[in-house]
Amino acid sequence: MKLYHHPLSGHSHRVRLLCSLLGIKVDLVELDLLKGAHKTPEYLRLNRFGQVPLLDDDGLLIADSNAIMVYLAKKHGRTDWLPEEPAGAAAVQRWLSVAAGPIAFGPAAARLITVFGARFDPDEVITRAHAILQLIDMEFQERNWIAGDRPTVADVALYSYIARAPEGNVDLSSHGNVRRWLDRVEGLPGFVAFQQTPVGLEAAHS
Repeated sequence: MKLYHHPLSGHSHRVRLLCSLLGIKVDLVELDLLKGAHKTPEYLRLNRFGQVPLLDDDGLLIADSNAIMVYLAKKHGRTDWLPEEPAGAAAVQRWLSVAAGPIAFGPAAARLITVFGARFDPDEVITRAHAILQLIDMEFQERNWIAGDRPTVADVALYSYIARAPEGNVDLSSHGNVRRWLDRVEGLPGFVAFQQTPVGLEAAHS
């Protein structure tokens, strides 16, 4: 299997992280987003959306990070990470939707401003980021993992952009339960870190 990715893409990282946690071997193909490698005719023939990540499983092309994670978990029979029973599956899907919605338009968007120069309103996206982080923080008052009593693909989907939220000037200091959850994820066997960038609040620590 080949995974087209970029090391600063949180969407790419969540797939790399799941592969590492599950012991799935993939060959990494890095695309230089700054040089537009994801918009070349050759790549657009593989993924017309021109996005990373993209999984090539012996010619079967799977785009979208959450879809790739679902595919990998199902292919490898990892019902511990992606439950089959209705309530567990629904709980995971709920948080995959949060990862694709409020996380993407909150902490991920804030980070896009500082890392990639995206033209979003910083105050607007930072406010969105804190709103969803506050809700997630409240969820962790009741449990250690976001979709149940053990880690699932939902935790992986949320992790990358929350962990690097300070790069987008989103301060995590008031979200103590979230920070403790980040520590739990980072303590999992097979954890692989998301590359840090010295921007935003991280610039003060570099």
